[in-house]
Amino acid sequence: MVETGAHLSNVWSKATDLRIERGVGCRVIDVNGVEYLDFTAGIAAASTGHSHPKVTQAIADQAARMIHSQINVYRHDKLEPLAAKLAEITPEPIDTFYFGSTSDEILEAAVKLAKHATDRRNVVVFDGAFHGRTHYGLAMSSSRAIDRDGYGPLPGGVFIAPFPEPHASDQEAEVSRALRGLDRLLSTQVSASKVAAIVIEPVIGERGYIPTPKAFVAGIAERCAEHGILLVADETQSGFGRTGKMFATDALDVVPDILCMAKGIASGFPFAALGTRRELDDRWVTGSHSGSSNGNPIACAAALATIEVLQEPGFLDNVKARGDQLTDALRELQQLDQAMVHVRGRGLMVATEFDSAARAQAVVDHCLRENRVILMTAGTTGRTIRWSPPLIVTSSEIDEGLSAFSAAIRATG
Repeated sequence: MVETGAHLSNVWSKATDLRIERGVGCRVIDVNGVEYLDFTAGIAAASTGHSHPKVTQAIADQAARMIHSQINVYRHDKLEPLAAKLAEITPEPIDTFYFGSTSDEILEAAVKLAKHATDRRNVVVFDGAFHGRTHYGLAMSSSRAIDRDGYGPLPGGVFIAPFPEPHASDQEAEVSRALRGLDRLLSTQVSASKVAAIVIEPVIGERGYIPTPKAFVAGIAERCAEHGILLVADETQSGFGRTGKMFATDALDVVPDILCMAKGIASGFPFAALGTRRELDDRWVTGSHSGSSNGNPIACAAALATIEVLQEPGFLDNVKARGDQLTDALRELQQLDQAMVHVRGRGLMVATEFDSAARAQAVVDHCLRENRVILMTAGTTGRTIRWSPPLIVTSSEIDEGLSAFSAAIRATG
């Protein structure tokens, strides 16, 4: 139902009915001055919290100097410093960067680069993945039917391979099963020699924060190397400290050919980046891809300031410690409620899965209504609650969120 007098589209779903006026750190304040603890961080985007002083100052300073600088016309003075900083923090041998505004845009750019670099036309993704809402992004996504319903036909040349069941009792056997499924796809649906890229999320996002098994990623990388396929890592949600590492792939002992970055890269300011090797970028035909807002100067300033915060001594150690604090406490609470069937995650990218969507939503609603803690559900069936607080979250704020959650599971059980 659209509000009377409203002029906004009704296409956006809503996790809450809150009308927010401002945000500070891990908290947002509504138009009535009521404060809420935000454990969504704008779906893992507000990495340094809401309105971090270093980020807001960088934005203000840059806005006073220049707001828009179109990269095809002239280059501003934040482009190269940001590219150099990204080269410093991304895995070697990634050293060359393309800048965009959204994750959807950067995933499509990655596919276009892969097609030019390999002179191949097909892409393999995995069951349950989410890579965006553009037509090509939807063709690559299979986390929820509603995202695709009514938008077909979607682009061709995208093949969906099996992903390991995350809670199978024999994970080694499950990884082997999924890799056999990938091999079968490459021998029955599309020839490996015709595949430009295999795209993987190190932590599956919209399906419900499912860490991708290390052995599975290693098996994918082996097949990419064998067949000349480019490995693309979609770190839209998992990058920039979210898992306790600067990038989730850092813990997987695999270096992607193309690394996709967004969300936390600029503390939620609209910005995204693609990283690759110079030799691959050299095959991307000059003039064949661009965008009016590529490398926006304010976004670059926000990204530089964000990375400076993330690189402060002990910052990522605190992310890991707070993630351990959260996960350990959730597993203790799991012993008290049989309906909470799974707790999983890495760093501050954590999920609690219930036995029904109704129970998960009831817990989320209780947290908001009774204790002013904002959480939201995710997953194909809506049974998962995802925890993605700003990375600056304190031990006491984790305890505050856990106290609200504990009260909710008792009240709704």
